[in-house]
Amino acid sequence: MLDFIYYPVSFILWCWHKVFGFVFGADNAITWLLAIIFLTFTVRGIMFKPFVNQVRSMKKMQEFAPELKKIQKKYANDRQRQAAEMQKLQKEHGVNPLGSCLPMLLQIPVFIGLNWVLRAFSIQPADGSPKTENYFFDQAGVESYVHAKLFGVNIGDAIHNASMLGGQGGGWHWHVAPVAIPLMILASVLTHLTARHSAQRQNLNPEAITPQTQMMQRLTMYIFPLGVLVFGAFFPIGLLVYWLANNGWTLMQQRLVYTRIDKEEAQKKAEAAEKRNSLAPRPGAKPKPGQKPVQQKKADDGDGAADKPAADGKASGQKPSSKAGSPHRFPQQGQRPQNGSAQKRKKPAQGGKNSGQKGSGQKRR
Repeated sequence: MLDFIYYPVSFILWCWHKVFGFVFGADNAITWLLAIIFLTFTVRGIMFKPFVNQVRSMKKMQEFAPELKKIQKKYANDRQRQAAEMQKLQKEHGVNPLGSCLPMLLQIPVFIGLNWVLRAFSIQPADGSPKTENYFFDQAGVESYVHAKLFGVNIGDAIHNASMLGGQGGGWHWHVAPVAIPLMILASVLTHLTARHSAQRQNLNPEAITPQTQMMQRLTMYIFPLGVLVFGAFFPIGLLVYWLANNGWTLMQQRLVYTRIDKEEAQKKAEAAEKRNSLAPRPGAKPKPGQKPVQQKKADDGDGAADKPAADGKASGQKPSSKAGSPHRFPQQGQRPQNGSAQKRKKPAQGGKNSGQKGSGQKRR
């Protein structure tokens, strides 16, 4: 029924088993564990681009989270209108809500496929004959996996082989616990660290935190790691190794991608600031032709007002003298003379000059 999942998973596992089989031997448990680990890395490498899109989509959603809250508050009694407005806002910002769930959804088929492929190694045919194949693995590959042991424990065994998960020979196998429990604890710790790192990233924007977000953070930080401890007893050693490798990859990928995106945002902000500074006029720069600076224009207006004589013959800020012979008829130092006083000074000067010239002429005669 799900062969379209089982065959690709089996093929990737078969390829990596061949690669490490040349180094450590085809029947070595290390070969099988490394093949499982690199199967995980291969799948996560394929999903790297969707993961980056997921992070960017979540970042955009955090930026316009206040607008979403306004829509929720405005249309609290109209769910249909609220959903339509939220979809419109997400479309304007180019955000797809399903994009943040895509990497997780893609991992589920891989987990199911690997679980079945690993368990199928030890499933015997109904007639009791030896198992001769397991998708891409032939009979030699099946026997190699079945007899591979890690610290004396077969990597296909679980603490409890549940028949509903494809296990054979149901019941508790406590001899598997010394190997399985440390892997379960380590996988649980990595699950918690991965969820906490993601939650810290989301908490950088308090406005984007909603009650639903807080609830999901608690589930991923505490309930999911606890679930690994509980349900890990039903997973074979090989599947626990897959879970451990998957969580380790996720934690390192988050740190690298978040750091890269933060650097890109910082660079964009620096470029925007540099662009604003380049467009702004520099201090002391000359204005463009036909334009005057605001301060210079005000100064010119002030000088023009000072240059204009008073209509009533009064200087600005100086009261005229009531007497013609008053010593205050002359302006103070730095002030311009009044029109009336200037004319009065010119007349005597011209008269004296003419009289002087006339007198000198008479003396020559």
